[in-house]
Amino acid sequence: MSLTSGLNTAGGRAVLRQARANIDGWIALLRRFSRQRPGLKLWPWSGRVVVGATVTISVLIGVVMVLADASAIAASRALPQGIRSVFDEITDFGKSGWFLWPIGLFLAALALTATPSVGRIGAGVAASLAIRLTFVFAAIAVPGLLVAIVKRLIGRARPYVNGSADPYSYDPFAWKAAYASLPSGHATTAFAAAVAIGAVWPQTRPYVWLYALLIGVSRVIVTAHHPSDVIAGAVV
Repeated sequence: MSLTSGLNTAGGRAVLRQARANIDGWIALLRRFSRQRPGLKLWPWSGRVVVGATVTISVLIGVVMVLADASAIAASRALPQGIRSVFDEITDFGKSGWFLWPIGLFLAALALTATPSVGRIGAGVAASLAIRLTFVFAAIAVPGLLVAIVKRLIGRARPYVNGSADPYSYDPFAWKAAYASLPSGHATTAFAAAVAIGAVWPQTRPYVWLYALLIGVSRVIVTAHHPSDVIAGAVV
């Protein structure tokens, strides 16, 4: 039996109706819960502060690109293979899938199987958790998607793509993984996760920031990115 035919049966329609009722109930509950929560107080950024920060960060990335990129990659290449192997394992945990898949599946399961009629305390806990996890999901997914597009448009070559640690090799709009070095997607994911999780659960900040720093360092040690790529990814 195909999925479509299965859903067309009486039992399948009942499951869909129940899932829709669950989702509608949770949406209504989340709306009530979010209205009861105090709004987030955003930092009063001014246009001058934003422009100043952008210019400062851009200059920093440029300085690192000129003074540190080539030498850092050469030094990483000279490290003992054992150290590089350790960081090769660490760097895999910078992939967004480690966060997005578990969070997405949990939220989907919550929407499809849970019912709002779990009591006031249970509903409040579930709604609070759903709001926080949705925020973390968006905070990781949106910058990650943006970087995935921008890095391919910029077209900066990864270290040793052309046989050397040349930090000035570019092929804009190449849309190839070998020319998708700036910014680092792993660094974007790691630092976005650190900021989001640290904001939602402040007690985790030392651990998530240590995680982000390890991922950033690992991208240079495994010679997948230049230091300036990592800084750019972290800032995004």
